[in-house]
Amino acid sequence: MPELPEVETTVRGLEPVLKGVRIERITLRRGDLRRPFPPDLGQRLTGATVTGLGRRAKYGLIDTDRGDTMIFHLGMSGRWRIDPEALGKHDHLVIETAKHRLALNDARRFGSVDLVPTDALGEWPAFKALGPEPLGLDFDAANLAKAFKDRVAPVKALLLDQRVVAGLGNIYVCEALYLARIAPTRAGGTITRARLSKLVDAVRDVLTAAIRAGGSTLKDYARPDGELGYFAKEWRVYGREGEPCECGGLVERRIDSGRSTFWCPRCQK
Repeated sequence: MPELPEVETTVRGLEPVLKGVRIERITLRRGDLRRPFPPDLGQRLTGATVTGLGRRAKYGLIDTDRGDTMIFHLGMSGRWRIDPEALGKHDHLVIETAKHRLALNDARRFGSVDLVPTDALGEWPAFKALGPEPLGLDFDAANLAKAFKDRVAPVKALLLDQRVVAGLGNIYVCEALYLARIAPTRAGGTITRARLSKLVDAVRDVLTAAIRAGGSTLKDYARPDGELGYFAKEWRVYGREGEPCECGGLVERRIDSGRSTFWCPRCQK
């Protein structure tokens, strides 16, 4: 599933071909993904000029001069394709400009597209409940301590809770906890402020490195230019069950709430 770095990479890949450009045509090649496309999507976007692109959590944002923002979620297998030679059966939404054609490809159709007034984005239900961005100024040890105060839930589960911090997914939480040397099973409320500070730094470092590498390619994910993400080559624990840790221990795998957790019991406490 594309996570924050993959969505950020996608947005950065779309920006050069969309920002400041007029949308000439919108084509919906089916009626829905995970839920129906907005019925007036084509009417509201055709002829609009893209004024900016951004990201909130795992959602991509495309702003227009008509005061609308198209919000896309890549689901499990979604990706944008820029100037494909031919459209395939999984290219469900097509944006055409004077110079480019962009296709939203989603084989499993777990993604979504919404259209929301730009000035009402903060009140959109999916955004209203989100916590701070992990690369933003509000994500720090003090705020994390408040969110974790008296919590007995495992720290990994808390970091995956989008109300605590927005956009973190399984891969990057495993990697950040390893860098901070914190066991994923440790109760959030028992972690000291000093260790939370290290955790904040670890989250930022992992996400920054992943974005720089173009994300992690898993199954169907690729960047809009067709290139793969290479951060998987930098994984320290994720997907490395049974391999040696740099501390001399062995990486283990456990299942938590249906997700694989990779960690080193010897150095993560």
